[in-house]
Amino acid sequence: MTDTRYLVHGVFWDGAPPGSTAGRPPGAGPADRDGGTPVMRLQEPSGRFRELELDAGSRLGFRVAAGGKSCLGHHKVHGPADRDHVLCQAKAPAVRGTQCERCFVVDDFRLIHDFHRGGGVPQGLRAYLMQQHWLYVATFANGAIKVGTASNLRKWNRLAEQGAVVARYVARADDGRVVRILEDMLTRDAGLPQQVRSAAKAAALVAPAPAVELDAVNRQFAGDARALLVRAGVGGFDVVDERWSRPGLADRACTPAARHAYPNDLGAGAHGFRIAAVSGSIAVAALDGADMEFVVNLGQLKARTVELGDHHSSEVPAVQESLF
Repeated sequence: MTDTRYLVHGVFWDGAPPGSTAGRPPGAGPADRDGGTPVMRLQEPSGRFRELELDAGSRLGFRVAAGGKSCLGHHKVHGPADRDHVLCQAKAPAVRGTQCERCFVVDDFRLIHDFHRGGGVPQGLRAYLMQQHWLYVATFANGAIKVGTASNLRKWNRLAEQGAVVARYVARADDGRVVRILEDMLTRDAGLPQQVRSAAKAAALVAPAPAVELDAVNRQFAGDARALLVRAGVGGFDVVDERWSRPGLADRACTPAARHAYPNDLGAGAHGFRIAAVSGSIAVAALDGADMEFVVNLGQLKARTVELGDHHSSEVPAVQESLF
């Protein structure tokens, strides 16, 4: 019997923010899971989805099937909290990131980035974009900075999935048009990039900078951003000073420790490890038969097909712990 094959859609943080009472009975107090547990979302051959929890202590074993990346489908947006994920009917190879050409063209979210420049959008996407949005400045484990946006409904989750170490919200905008105007302004006038590559985030977690240094960097850039926003000459937003709460499961990943970059190619072969911490889509994990930790970029599995199984394990590399 062969293992069931799953198409990986990525790692998602859908839990409530740390300390939130969302979904708790009245009087129960804040949730004790400190931001919840991320899941790897897997598509079964039937089209149904399975969510695999990536909690501390859990073991992840899989083999990557041959064939490269497959299309993950597209989205139709009907409102702020209402959307349909439409699977790729052709089950085509991915040629535009994680989509085939057709799914890329018909994906509503493709139109978001031109909305504030006067681009037309469908009615459902317009309703999504007209909700309240947040502007943030995020810092990653090597001190890299980015500016970004999050809808009100995913204010906390967006940064959890980004894998930020420290972040601060600097503006609350009336809608998605205004927030993207402000984002572009901070990129132009403050030099804040809007993207940090996943590979750079993973490399940084091998040797994270001390927390006090990262917080100081983030505080400075967020303060500079607010100073620019005050003089923006644009309406429809308020300047805010609010720190983002990092999920507890990410704390260990963001703490300086002796660890190594995962040396095996996640695009092929068998892998297996026990998870110790997760930041965004990046895990700190231990291999069977090794007494050291490795940084594994699970984001590299997105759009790949895997076969799960506890019998799968990673080849242990011939590396030595650094001597101090």
